[in-house]
Amino acid sequence: MREIALDTETTGLSHRDGHRIIEIGCVELINRIPTGNVYHQYINPERDVSPGASEISGLTYNFLKDFPTFQTVANDFHQFISGAILVIHNASFDIGFINAEYSRINLPLLSVQEAIDTVALSRKKFPGQPANLDAICKRFNIDNSKRVKHGALVDAELLAEIYIELLGGRQNELFKNLEIAPEIPQSNKPFRAPRHFAVNENELKEHQEFLNEIKDPLWLKTSK
Repeated sequence: MREIALDTETTGLSHRDGHRIIEIGCVELINRIPTGNVYHQYINPERDVSPGASEISGLTYNFLKDFPTFQTVANDFHQFISGAILVIHNASFDIGFINAEYSRINLPLLSVQEAIDTVALSRKKFPGQPANLDAICKRFNIDNSKRVKHGALVDAELLAEIYIELLGGRQNELFKNLEIAPEIPQSNKPFRAPRHFAVNENELKEHQEFLNEIKDPLWLKTSK
């Protein structure tokens, strides 16, 4: 099973106001294990970055202006995520921006319903508790010290860890498919207490007679 933990940074809060994507970060997971295969791209938004967005991400138009536009990188990005289940923190936000970019260049739109939203997963597992990335990292003791600013690849890497923990952690994934050994049926024989006394002469005689009936016993053979 191939999944992609995905995050974007944008010039503002709403694509309906003409805001654009400025950074994409993706982390590939196969059977819920990160493969080390990532996609990361800064993007020239062809417009200014709002002060609020710049404060959050640390990105400015002056930094981004020399990077390729979304149209230039769209096919590589689309190919990377193609066929995978998308794992996104607040999926409607990121997919809304991606679809706004896709619609400009006639790429097929993504479905929010087919994505896994870790905000919804967190709220279901911890109702009434904060569901932002930092709060969930703290809850699961995930190191987020490198998250000085909101970077798409850093957040995607943290999201991959969070997603695994929300599903029960790595141990759960490692052991859930192991076959369980069948139960050993209980014996119907009556319980016999250990014997704490020596055998008598009659028992020794009967035992020897039984041994004499065994032809060519192994214990009488000598090794060559």
